[in-house]
Amino acid sequence: MGSITSYIDQYGYVVLFLALLLELIALPFPGEVLMSYTGFLVFQGRLNWILSILIAGIGACIGMTISYWIGYKVGQPFFEKYGSRFHMGPERLEKFSYWFSRYGNKLLLIAYFIPGIRHITGYFSGTTRLPFRIYAIFAYIGAFLWVTVFITLGKLLGPQWEAFHSSIKKYLLIGGIAAAVIFIVIYIYKKYKVEIKETVIRLLNLTLTIFHTRRRVGFLLAATSILTLALMILMFGMIQDFLGNEFTNFNNIMVILISSVFNRDWTEAMQSFSILGSRQAQLLLLIFTFIWILLKGENKLIELGSLLFVILGGELFEESLRRIFQSLSPVPYSFTDHIFRNFPSEQSLMNVVIYGFTVFVFIRFVKNVWIHTLVPVAGLVVLILIATSRLFFNVELPSEIAAGYVFGGVWLGLNILLLEISRLLKRIDTVRIQ
Repeated sequence: MGSITSYIDQYGYVVLFLALLLELIALPFPGEVLMSYTGFLVFQGRLNWILSILIAGIGACIGMTISYWIGYKVGQPFFEKYGSRFHMGPERLEKFSYWFSRYGNKLLLIAYFIPGIRHITGYFSGTTRLPFRIYAIFAYIGAFLWVTVFITLGKLLGPQWEAFHSSIKKYLLIGGIAAAVIFIVIYIYKKYKVEIKETVIRLLNLTLTIFHTRRRVGFLLAATSILTLALMILMFGMIQDFLGNEFTNFNNIMVILISSVFNRDWTEAMQSFSILGSRQAQLLLLIFTFIWILLKGENKLIELGSLLFVILGGELFEESLRRIFQSLSPVPYSFTDHIFRNFPSEQSLMNVVIYGFTVFVFIRFVKNVWIHTLVPVAGLVVLILIATSRLFFNVELPSEIAAGYVFGGVWLGLNILLLEISRLLKRIDTVRIQ
C-alpha cells in the first residue's frame, strides 16, 4: 500500500484520475484505497476536496464509458473467444448477461460498492445494448456517488483512515449487497406480482374475500414478510458480531464520523432531535395512534389489542434481550455499564416500534398515494435524527442503537403480520356468517 500511496504523494490528481479510469476498465488498481488516502491528503490540506471528487469522478466516468463502448462494439463474440483470460468465459458471460439484462440499469448506482461487479457492468451494459443515454445517467451518478463517499470518509477519518479502511469497505459492501438484494426483490415482485399475490391469498385461504381486499392485503403481507425476514437475517448477524466482540471498529468509525461532521454548534439542534425520541414524544404518538384507531379503524378491538400487545410486548422483548446479552457479553460489564450500556438500546428499540406502528396505522386507513410514500420517509428521517442526536451526546454506543433499530424492526414486522392475519380471519368469519 505504501508504494501505491507514494504515487499520490508525488503526482496527486494525475494518479487519482488514471487509477480510477484504469480500474473501471477492469485493471487491478486499488481505487478505494487511493480515494481514501486522497481524502487523508485533503484532511492535511495538500489536496482540494471538491477538485479531488471532480477529477476522480471524471476518471471513473471515462473508464465506464470506455468499457461500455468496448462491450458495445466488440460484443459477445470477443468475450466468447478471449473472455477466459479475464475470468469471463462463455459460461460466466452468459450468466452475467442474463443477470444484467434482468436487473437493469438502476443497479449501476450501487454496483460501484461491490468489488467485481463494478468492473463488468460497463462491458455488459454495452454487450446487452443498453441505450447509452440511460446507461450514462445511472453510471455517471453512481461514479460520483462512489468517489464522494470514499474521499469524504478519508477526509473525515484523517490519520485513522488506514486503520479503519477495511472495516468501512466491509460495511459499504454489506450495504451495497443489501441494496442490490432489495432492488432484485422489488423487481421480482413487480414482474411476478400477480403470481405472488395469488400464492399469498391461496395460502391464507382468502377465496371468500373480495378482489380489492385480496390485492391490497396480499401486497401488504408480502412486503412486510420480505422486510421482516431481511431484518431477522441482519439480527442474527448482529448477534454473532456481538458474541464475537466484533463491533469495536464499527463503534470507533461511527464516533469519529459523527464528531467530524457535527461540531458543538449543533448542540441545540441535537437537543431538539433527542426530544423526538423521549418518553414524552412516545406517549404523544401512542395517544395519537389510539385516537386514530377509534376514528378510522376497521376492526377497532383487534387494532387496539394489537397496539397494547406491540407496546407491552416490546418492553418485555427488549428487557429480556438486554438481560440475555449482558449475561453472554464477551466483555465483562461493570455496574455503571449495566446501567448506561445496553445491547440492544432500549430507547431505540421502542422508538422503532412506536414510530413504526404509528406510521403503519396512519397510512393503513388513508388512501392517498403521496401519504403512503411521504409519511414512512418522514418517520425514517426522524429515527435517523434521533439516532444521530444520541451518538452526538455519546449516550449510547452506535452498535447498541443499530441493534435496537434492527431488533425493534423485527418485533414491529411480526406484529404487523399478526394484526393483518387477524384482520383477515375476522373478515372471513364475517363473510361466512353472511
